[in-house]
Parts: sequence; C-alpha cells; structure tokens
Amino acid sequence: MKIFGWTISILIVLLIGVVGYFGFIVYQDFANEDDETVEEVADSEETQEVTELSEEKFENNEGSELNPFGDSVTQEQLDDEDYQEYIHQMSHQKVIADEKWGFYLITDERINWLIEGLDQVELGETESIYGAILKRWANADFSQIDQDHNTIWRLQGGTIGKATGVMSESEEEAFINNEQ
Repeated sequence: MKIFGWTISILIVLLIGVVGYFGFIVYQDFANEDDETVEEVADSEETQEVTELSEEKFENNEGSELNPFGDSVTQEQLDDEDYQEYIHQMSHQKVIADEKWGFYLITDERINWLIEGLDQVELGETESIYGAILKRWANADFSQIDQDHNTIWRLQGGTIGKATGVMSESEEEAFINNEQ
C-alpha cells in the first residue's frame, strides 16, 4: 500500500511538471506572437502620414449635410463611440504619444457642437466625463489634455499610443503642418 501511494505521488508530480512545461511553451509562443504583431504595427505606422481626418470627408461629400467633423451623424444621433472618437482624435493635436492614427483640428465650432449634443442625448455616466473635458477645452484649458486623451483612450480599450505629455506650441504647429 505504501508503494502504491508513493507511485501515485510521483505520477502526480510528473504530470504537474509536464503540464507546467507545455503551458510555459504555449505561453511563450503566444507572447512572442503578440510582440511580433505590435512590432509589425509600429513598423508600418512609422511611414504612415498623420493627417487631418475631416479634409477628405468634406471633399468627397460636397453638398451633403455634414457635421463639423465631416460625418453625417447629427447631434441627436451621437453616442459614446462618436464622442470617444471625436475627443480622442482632437486631443492628438496637442498630445505627445508614440502612435497616432490621424487627428481632428480642435476648433470652437467642433467643441461647441459636441457640448450642445450632450443636451440632446443620454449617455449615462460617460456623459459627465465628456462634458468636463469639452468645457475645459471650450475655456482654452488644455493643461491636462494628455490626461483627457488617456481617459478616452482607456474607455476605448487602448493598448498602443498612450499620451505621455502635452506638446509645446512649436511641436503642435509642426504636427498640424505634418512636419513631425
């Protein structure tokens, strides 16, 4: 009976070791695939030009009823996804981040249009987040725009492109003029 107990114990230890080893191998493969994917995205984005997103929209839809961002979404149709996209992309004009995929110029018209839209939709708890950001921006307070960016970035499930600071005026001008 003692030998049977020892045999079972040894088999369990071996089984745990084998399962652990293969689990580690699978984890390493998975982690390496993620690293390669992130590197591929970063490499492909290095050559991509960061552009103002609405210019082409307005050019391609002349005569259409478009909002200040060049989309057909009205204030009554705005949802969380719209607010997150518009605020996030506007913040790119002023934030330092490793990765950016386009931007919207920050204008009074766009800020005020989004603020007015908050009175026409019900967005729940995120509504106060958008309102606080937009009201600061309406008062030309961009001192924490990097934090505003990251708040929206987190709501969107961001993993690449976290803001790490606020650009100087000259950096912002170079970014807008695509001289970065």
